[in-house]
Amino acid sequence: MENCKLVSDYRNNKDWRESFNELAIKTFEIDFRGWYNKGYWNDKYIPYSFVAGGKVIANASIYKMSVVIKGKIYNGIQIGTVMTDNCYRSKGLAKQLMWHIMQLYKDSCDFIYLFANESVLDFYPKFGFTRIDESEYSLILEKSSIQRKLDTRLKKLTIEEDLALLENFAKNRYINSMILDVKHNEELMMFYFTVVFSEAIFYIEDLETIVLMKHEEETLHVFDVISLNQQNIEAVIENIIFKSTKKVVFHFTPASLIEGMEIITMPDDDDALFVLSDTSLLKGNFKFPITSHC
Repeated sequence: MENCKLVSDYRNNKDWRESFNELAIKTFEIDFRGWYNKGYWNDKYIPYSFVAGGKVIANASIYKMSVVIKGKIYNGIQIGTVMTDNCYRSKGLAKQLMWHIMQLYKDSCDFIYLFANESVLDFYPKFGFTRIDESEYSLILEKSSIQRKLDTRLKKLTIEEDLALLENFAKNRYINSMILDVKHNEELMMFYFTVVFSEAIFYIEDLETIVLMKHEEETLHVFDVISLNQQNIEAVIENIIFKSTKKVVFHFTPASLIEGMEIITMPDDDDALFVLSDTSLLKGNFKFPITSHC
């Protein structure tokens, strides 16, 4: 496309960064400004963008991930924030960015992956990506012996008052699961603390554990459990369930199965996992932590 140039890694370029942010707000309703202003946007997250007329018109970003799979650490490249301005769609810009990223990183990582919504499920297989269905881990409380702890000390945390605590836990968190988890992603965790789940951060004082969670009628969604030491998931649950809670859904891979837990392979067209790899690293039941999506 004429008068269009490819730029990357411009987080310190105010004009391009602000234009990128405007497009992210327009496309995903995501505002990166707070994340950047607090210093969490570093060289692990790299946008690759086409710029025309001084404006970012298309983008695909990468995040360098350390992924734990069955006890081993792999170097993963996660592609995210794939977006094109409405005025420049159907011109092949996203396709060019995808090929560019794949050529840059194919020999320097163990695998490349991304999460896609239903509008682009046919797009990524064109680049050799394979869709892999994740699993849903849920706990049916009537099948479990877990009881609600009546004297729990559960505190809601805020960015304004508890930022230092959140930064410490993000930096030094204990890996939840050797089946599948991520390491060294404190900057991405701070994105979820400050942008995505700022109203859903709770602290179990007795366990010194942060839980990202939300109740929806009789279901408790647990988005992540962040602690500095290994935690017993049953002890965590008894501190966070309500009297009305009948089901707990985990948006990550628990370290182990417990009584009453169910695992179902759950195709999700709104958040479908696509993987590009020469080997089959991801097998069986697993779920990438929702807080590791970029």
